[in-house]
Amino acid sequence: MPDDETITEQRVRNRWGEGDRLRIEILEGAGRLLSELGGEDGLTIRGVARAVGIAPASIYQHFADRAALIDGLVDYEFDLLIKAMAAADESLDPADVMGRVRAQVHAHRDFADEKPGHYRLLFGKAARSAVSGERPVSVPLTKVFTSFITAFDRCAEAGHPLRVPSSRAASLVFVSVYGRAALLDGVQLNHPAEDFLDDLVSLIFV
Repeated sequence: MPDDETITEQRVRNRWGEGDRLRIEILEGAGRLLSELGGEDGLTIRGVARAVGIAPASIYQHFADRAALIDGLVDYEFDLLIKAMAAADESLDPADVMGRVRAQVHAHRDFADEKPGHYRLLFGKAARSAVSGERPVSVPLTKVFTSFITAFDRCAEAGHPLRVPSSRAASLVFVSVYGRAALLDGVQLNHPAEDFLDDLVSLIFV
């Protein structure tokens, strides 16, 4: 039986656009495997290849090594989080500025609750890169903060003054969601989704 490299050499070259589609399939497969494993430690090139149904060598066409694959997965999952927050914000009446803040907070919290392994990977990676000089993830992290800041700025402009600057309000919300996720990591929630985050948002306003 041919090995992985022989299989890859016999593959027909991807048509225009199919390479990008395979890259997304690889990242989606890595995300599914991450959910099953509960963390990145057991994530391997061969494991992801099996999950996607391709040869490991096909992954190396898109990611140089395991570290590059994980970096790609971090970017991909951050993009999903940012899109979820934006969709939640846009689902409400534009005039409901305070509701849109809460919607973004809920979307961020739900991502953390539903994908705890992914959440640990994203923000664990962010913390490590800040102290070790690893590849920074400041751009997607900045987008998360900017989304919260913009939401709080809209409230202030609509006549709902804040007790603290919008940047600090964004930090309070983010740290609270992150801390909540850390405390509940591995704990099965058996209560409604409502929690102290709504109270925190209310306290930010005068």
